[in-house]
Amino acid sequence: MSQTLPGADDATAAQDPARPALAGAGLSLGYDGNAVVHDASLRLLPGQVTALIGPNGSGKSTLLRSLARLHKPLAGTVSLPDVPDALALHPKDFARRVTLLSQSRPTPNGVSVRDVVGYGRHPHRARFRSTDPDGARAIAWAMDVTGVAAMAGRGVDELSGGELQRVWLATCLAQDTGVLLLDEPTTYLDLRYQVEILDLMRDLADDHGVAVGVVLHDLNQAAAVADHVVLLQRGVVRAAGEAADVLTADALSETYGIRIEVTHDPLTGTVQTAPVGRHTTRRLVAVP
Repeated sequence: MSQTLPGADDATAAQDPARPALAGAGLSLGYDGNAVVHDASLRLLPGQVTALIGPNGSGKSTLLRSLARLHKPLAGTVSLPDVPDALALHPKDFARRVTLLSQSRPTPNGVSVRDVVGYGRHPHRARFRSTDPDGARAIAWAMDVTGVAAMAGRGVDELSGGELQRVWLATCLAQDTGVLLLDEPTTYLDLRYQVEILDLMRDLADDHGVAVGVVLHDLNQAAAVADHVVLLQRGVVRAAGEAADVLTADALSETYGIRIEVTHDPLTGTVQTAPVGRHTTRRLVAVP
């Protein structure tokens, strides 16, 4: 899946790796005036994957959506490198820089996979012209790396949940942005495509300098793929940093309300977590 990103310009590749490609500062977020995320700050760096983790209801998706301008903050700011207030950008200008794979999208009827992936090129098309010189190449690349090229002519309403998830990811990749936000992208996918999506996130960060922000429920996936991990608890950033510093047994056990054991892979050093339930360590009963 590590192929050349079409349209990847020199400006994206030459970004200062220490300067955030997208940042939220002092964000308070809520519904009907009731805050569910409190004074959260998050920096997505070029060429790095940042994983947001935490229990259900901790504010992960709300925080990610605020960075995509889909959830207006009660307080705080969202910024791009040359735009202190990203909320003031025209939607098309913002969409050329940031794309989001959300948890769910409506499934259009009678529309082919190729056409749906083509929706991702909308920000690159002029208002009164449909010309898009890089469009065909970007669409073909996005379908190829997500494994949906073989179903390009099929209607998206004929697809399984996992297939449809990959089509929507291809749509985001066709948008060709410097920032990619993904909200639980491995949901509905079988094991092969879970691994390939995680690999693709790393390819985009490592090979193309894309800043990736992703919400994950699987702690081991977060440990394996992320450069930076943000742990949320009840709307507050409890810890942020490298996986080894954030994914500790004490912090995870308290945050998730269940005993979680943490070890390190002896070959790679990667953090590995294992929740411990009442039946995790069952005794083997000798058979007479």
